[in-house]
Formats: sequence, C-alpha cells, structure tokens
Amino acid sequence: MNEMRPKPSAPAVSRAAALMDIVAASPDLLTLAELSRRMNLAKSSIHSVCTTLVDAGLLLRNPDQTYAIGPHVMRWATSFTSRSDLATEFARIWDESTVELRGATITLVVLDGNEVVFIGARNSSKTPWFTYKIGMRLPMAFTSSGHAFLTQLSDSEIRQRFKNGLPEPMTEYSPKTVDELIGLIQEARERGYTQDREYVSDGKTCYGSPIYGVANKVVAALAVSVPTIEINEAFDEQIVDTLTRLSLTVSERLGAELEGQSMFAAKL
Repeated sequence: MNEMRPKPSAPAVSRAAALMDIVAASPDLLTLAELSRRMNLAKSSIHSVCTTLVDAGLLLRNPDQTYAIGPHVMRWATSFTSRSDLATEFARIWDESTVELRGATITLVVLDGNEVVFIGARNSSKTPWFTYKIGMRLPMAFTSSGHAFLTQLSDSEIRQRFKNGLPEPMTEYSPKTVDELIGLIQEARERGYTQDREYVSDGKTCYGSPIYGVANKVVAALAVSVPTIEINEAFDEQIVDTLTRLSLTVSERLGAELEGQSMFAAKL
C-alpha cells in the first residue's frame, strides 16, 4: 500500500513556495497562463498568489505581464549567507590566501539536484564575459565544481544520476554523453583536481576541488576560473597548489580531518 503523504498544514504557503520555485528555476520569464498550466491550478488562484507575492516584494511583475524573482528574496539570501559557516570561511580566505591568484575568479557552490548553486563568488575583471552571481545555478555535468561532487560517486551512481542524459551543451566543448562525463571524472580522480575546459563558457577554464565537513563528508566545492589564454605549465601548477591549499583550509575549519591526504582521498 502506498504511503499517504500528510497534507500541508498551510496550503497557501506551500502553493506560494512551489510557485516561487518554478519562477526561480525557469530560464524564461513566465506568464500567469504558463504558471497556471505548470501548477495545474486555475488562473484566478495563481493570480491571487502572484499578487500577494508581488505586494511582498518576493515577485516582480514585468510590463509584459511576466514574473521574475523580486528583490526581497535577496534579504533572505544575504541573511543565509552571512550565517553560513561555509560562506564565512570562503570570505575569510579571500583576504588570507589568494594573493597568488590575484585576478582569478574564485567561487563556492553547494549541490542541489543535478545543479550547483553559487553561494560565494569573487569575480575577476579578466573574464568580464561571464560573471557569477549569488544564487546562480549551473549544470553540475559541465562545471569543475560540479565534477568535484561527482568524483565522490561511483561510475554506476553517475549513470543513475544522469539516466535521462546530460543537459543541452553550453559550448561546443561541453561533454555530450554520460560516458564522456565519466571519463572526465576518472581523469580528475587520477590527477587530484577537476577541470572545466571551456565546458561552460568559451575562453574560460576552471579548476575545482571538493570541500569536506565533519566526518569528511563533502559539503561544497571550490573553483578557480581563469582565461584559457593565460594558462601555461607554471601557472597551471600555481592554480592547482593554491586551490588545494584553499580547499584543505576551508575543510579543516569546517571540521574535516584531511591532513596528509589528497582532496579526493575521501571519495566513495
């Protein structure tokens, strides 16, 4: 017998949260009719929810009658970030440990499904064509930080996670098949860091490493992004050394015990 899910004690709140999730996840701005279709609810009901959320600043109603996430959400995001040990440690190492990579973009992500969500970013003027923002989401299949999470999974677990295939490529270099992705993850395990070789954006190469917490459980990933044209053997080594040191520093401050280990030593 199927287990019955308990009904939400505040259905109006659940409905509003579901609507916000849909708006946030959609790459396109959505109309009232589209929201009604996706939620399988009458337009009148959706209109009432949207109006309340707009009044609260949680949604924006555009002149073309589409909806976008409103500015009030950033208050919550800022509050979460300021209280997050991860984000705090990430901000701290900017000033302590990144002199060697001055001019590089450094980002911190957590995992949500098959996407990484950016919770920290120090952007560089050297890659102005691609700017990371707090709350931004990208496919884990293409990012060096996403690959850092995948190094913790077995090949069969990766196949299960992407049983419906990979997302649409973001560049001509993005991996196209699950087999290709698994090959990249195997290479990353062997060399001790992950790499996005222009899989997300032309002209930008990213290096990634996992961040561990208590009980050596992966809780986030750190990435360094630089213009591909600047990479040479010496700079590559400098990036990897600094990335590894930063990842170890944050991991140890979060309670991990990785002294003397590779950042991939705790993989499953």
